[in-house]
Amino acid sequence: MSISRFDPMRIGQLCTAIGAMIIIVVASNVLVQYPINNWLTWGAVSYPIAFLVADVLNRRFGPQSARRVAYFGFVAALLISVFVATPRIALASGSAFLVAQLCDIYLFDRLRHRSWWQAPLVGGIAGAVVDTFIFFSVAFAGTDMPWQTLMLGDLAVKLCLNTFMLAPFRALMWNIARPSNM
Repeated sequence: MSISRFDPMRIGQLCTAIGAMIIIVVASNVLVQYPINNWLTWGAVSYPIAFLVADVLNRRFGPQSARRVAYFGFVAALLISVFVATPRIALASGSAFLVAQLCDIYLFDRLRHRSWWQAPLVGGIAGAVVDTFIFFSVAFAGTDMPWQTLMLGDLAVKLCLNTFMLAPFRALMWNIARPSNM
């Protein structure tokens, strides 16, 4: 009999996590359509929370559960985003979200036994870079929108917020994210 090093995710926890991902992604898909200026959209402010959610899930329930939430969140957010954003933004967001989340989850799991801050920082940075490049190149390439400058501005904000998310991650890690068998 194999004993998992992670707590099993109950259905209520799974639904809460998927709901959080859907809210974050859909809100970000709406907000990305509203530039703050020529180099930043409101979506850059909300989207990094998705990496915090994935990292807390990965720490507590392991990479398999974190991937499950990413897959369900991807499908649901994509379907909803088609109605609240343009189909092109929904496709760009869905593609970028899934690839970036899987990248973050993989790197987090590989680095989980190092210092507490390394896994969420490295995974979040890699995820933000991947997400930003895929999203902006698919959503806005060939349009009149200044997508290259928006991409760079959004990435800079995401990287800063990723660093600031270490504080809530640390607090959550010792309160709800630590597996009970540790």
